[in-house]
Amino acid sequence: MRVALVGAGAVGRRVAQNLAGEAEVESLTIVARDPGRVAGLLRELGSRATLRRGGVDEVPPADVTVVAVPVGNRRAAEVALAHGSHVVSCADDPSEVRQLMACDRLARTLERSVAIGVAMAPGVGCVLAAHLRGSFDRVDEVHVASVGTGGPACARRHHAALTSVALDWEDGEWRRRPGGSGRELVWFPEPVGGADCYRAGLADPLLLVPAFPQARRVTARLEATRRDRMTSWLPMMRPPHPEGLVGAVRAEVRGWASGQAQTSILGAAAPPAVAASAACTLAAMWAGRGLLARTGAGGLSEMITTPGLFLKDLASMGVRVSSFEGHPSLA
Repeated sequence: MRVALVGAGAVGRRVAQNLAGEAEVESLTIVARDPGRVAGLLRELGSRATLRRGGVDEVPPADVTVVAVPVGNRRAAEVALAHGSHVVSCADDPSEVRQLMACDRLARTLERSVAIGVAMAPGVGCVLAAHLRGSFDRVDEVHVASVGTGGPACARRHHAALTSVALDWEDGEWRRRPGGSGRELVWFPEPVGGADCYRAGLADPLLLVPAFPQARRVTARLEATRRDRMTSWLPMMRPPHPEGLVGAVRAEVRGWASGQAQTSILGAAAPPAVAASAACTLAAMWAGRGLLARTGAGGLSEMITTPGLFLKDLASMGVRVSSFEGHPSLA
């Protein structure tokens, strides 16, 4: 399997390390605008890895292309598709996701898959929701929430998301809500625990709605502190952490099973860069093996037919999955 990797930031570097350890990967070509910054990484990866200077217009031929840059994902996907490559993108910006979804017809024509939003949230959150779907006869609602950022680009994106318009799916229509509204206390797996989460300009609903066509409501929220909300209208006050620290994602699905109303919740805890890179690596390997559900463009809720197996593989890469076992209080 030949793999091309565009971008070598916090997530891209980890993806490169993961892929270099896969026996099926015959060659790994890393495309970076500043090769000098990743020369040390190349020495770690061994002889199968090569480095070339370039951007999203200079994707080399490969069987699978992983795009780990914040902007220009559609252009990189189009070049990769023209080479006959499957594409895995970790972009989580709604505008980038919309542009990638517009590649659906081209990808179907070329009989290739474009997996979109393959990060922690969206990405792992989409797989959690897909796994929960199997225990329902009908899904009415899907709600996801996340904590943490995977690196500087991700931190800047989440900072901007709090001031961006949030999209909620309600009764067949998109509802535009102000970012930073809708405070909700959400419980995540340890070590995160409870956290206040708010609406934000997130891509998760854009990918979940096509995967859950019967759902009446689909929402996404982002953890934020009071300081985050107060300073979200300003430039970031301090440099973000190179890889992020603690992180978690949670998916809650509500619906009907055997004639009874049911709510099920799954969560996953890991440093966001670890979770995102693990999801990207697995999606790339599944694409190369021909295991993705369909051609065309879509999120992992649509692309992964056996989410339980995907989550098991994620757990082996350090992304721990937990179920919430709640009991109603007695009046």
